[in-house]
Amino acid sequence: MSAHPSPHKPVALVTGATSGMGREVARELSATHQVIAVGRDEARLAAITAETGATPWQFDLTSDAEALGASVAALERLDVLVHAAALGGHHSVAEAPDAVWQEQFETNVLAPARITRQALPLLRETEGTVIFIGSGASTRPVPGSAVYSATKHALKALADVLRIDEEPRRVRVTTLAPGQTNTAMLKRSIPSQQHTPERYIQPRSVAATVRFVVDAPADVHLTDVTLRPRQEIARL
Repeated sequence: MSAHPSPHKPVALVTGATSGMGREVARELSATHQVIAVGRDEARLAAITAETGATPWQFDLTSDAEALGASVAALERLDVLVHAAALGGHHSVAEAPDAVWQEQFETNVLAPARITRQALPLLRETEGTVIFIGSGASTRPVPGSAVYSATKHALKALADVLRIDEEPRRVRVTTLAPGQTNTAMLKRSIPSQQHTPERYIQPRSVAATVRFVVDAPADVHLTDVTLRPRQEIARL
């Protein structure tokens, strides 16, 4: 597989493309875009590449930041950038060591900011779209989850300011904030006996919403999109 996408289709770069929401986003966008799938796991990256025809980029967003940035800079075009990679987990202020704060902010905030900075010249040329996969935790406090919630608050602030700054260049910036979604991250955060998949948002539904944002008419800007379970989990 070539290291560079075909120039004949619009190009979408998706981080976290080997699992959960990111994998479903890569699948969804591959119908119309040449997808660049960014992930760490070689086997899962090969699987999504074989399924979708995506261009595989095997990078760790933090330890491979310089190499990833060089690859972004070498692209000929970029139309869509989806930040789906994230770290989660329940960590309270009383219990979280500095290393947890640093790791989650590096992955959930600094890496998306860095990649976006590197991609902006291309996105300005195409009047492209940046989608940050946020979280309901950015606006609804989650007990015992101070670190993850703080990173998603910060990510939304990043998106809000970026949107204002890039408006003159017609770059669209969207925060898509799902509630509880049936991903591996969610499963790790709750006891197995409490896991009821049918109650949660499905990753493919998040991907369908990404599609809605990407395909929005050229005269509109979808700024904040919130997805909630059909029945709120906290009320059941």
